[in-house]
Amino acid sequence: MSRTLRGFRDILPPDSELFSAIEAAAREVFRLHGYREIRIPTLETKELFVKSTGDTTDIVEKEMYAFTDGGGREVAMRPEGTPGVARAYIEQNLSQGGRNAKLFYIGPMFRAERPQAGRYREFTQIGVECIGNPSPSADAESIALLVKVLEKAGAPGCTVELNTLGCAECRRAYRETLLGYLKLNTEALCEACKRRVDRNPMRALDCKVDGPWLADKAPKISLCPSCVEHFDRTQELLKAAGVDFKVNHTMVRGLDYYTRTVFEVKAGALGAQDAVAGGGRYDDLIKSMGGPASPSVGWAMGLDRAALVIKAAGAAPEEKGPAAFFVASGKEAGVEAFRLMSDLRSVGLAADYSNFDLSMKSQMRSADRSGTDYAVIIGEDELKAGACSLKPLKGQAGQESVPFSGLASRLARKPD
Repeated sequence: MSRTLRGFRDILPPDSELFSAIEAAAREVFRLHGYREIRIPTLETKELFVKSTGDTTDIVEKEMYAFTDGGGREVAMRPEGTPGVARAYIEQNLSQGGRNAKLFYIGPMFRAERPQAGRYREFTQIGVECIGNPSPSADAESIALLVKVLEKAGAPGCTVELNTLGCAECRRAYRETLLGYLKLNTEALCEACKRRVDRNPMRALDCKVDGPWLADKAPKISLCPSCVEHFDRTQELLKAAGVDFKVNHTMVRGLDYYTRTVFEVKAGALGAQDAVAGGGRYDDLIKSMGGPASPSVGWAMGLDRAALVIKAAGAAPEEKGPAAFFVASGKEAGVEAFRLMSDLRSVGLAADYSNFDLSMKSQMRSADRSGTDYAVIIGEDELKAGACSLKPLKGQAGQESVPFSGLASRLARKPD
């Protein structure tokens, strides 16, 4: 018998229903903020991620599902969404007309990392990208948008942390300072950091092994006046939007394209691996890919991580059974039950059944398991009377006879 691969899994109810509820909450918040959906391919060229995500990142070096396809092309399953959206922005000429593009995506990503709580090798991300807006207001709106999504989905107690990495000029000067510091501590670095230090010294600050002690002791970046103003303004706007946050000067984020503002949302309920979502500004990415200069900001949230927070808070949507579960005895009763179920569904009332060929006792057991408030029973007597027997399965109310024509209006009332 075939089984799922390690790090992959089937998502069953009620988890699948919780995922759908989070997605629905996100879609509603996105609509209110003017974001529209983009659907990008699951499979892209490997080069796209090497050049954007960064060839020294863990994602590209260790975690990407990459292979040569039948046509001899180097391709990869997408490990994140931003590069694909950036490619689409260029390829589909979305900058035409000079308007900002406010886009969101929901879909599976793939990373060959070690599976752990809330982290799988195939996982669903919700992400947004605001492309073409250099203003701190775009940073603040993006962060506030993320907080609103989590609040609406029922994930309480999350904290926002933010930092600034400076612009390209700030980073260029900082690179030399940081490189000098790392060279003095080469022997203390892990093998991965030793290998990367000359190509991308800032990657050491995000290393899972060396990052914690390096971040505390490494020299801090010196910002140009423009970057100082941008970060101050972002914080001012977040306060105006009522978003609580704290500045974390040690935060780097694990992707090479970030500039200026970076941020993470964390939840104490997740323990040491407490990140729920994260993002930042990427002013130079699209231009580096051959597109027009397009200062941008965005974030991504893992649905598994958000779902863990919601479940830990006891805020997962309550499982609901159908409005009615039909139990029928005999062929004619089965036909009438089918007609009534169709009528109920046409007015928005959920109706279900098991198998009318089974015994009434077996059908009633299925009704009990369904979580419904009512069993609708139809047999020979009910057919003669033109009325079903409505049996409450919760509470103390007794069974009642309801005309077939009045069943929908009766079920629309709250249970007694």
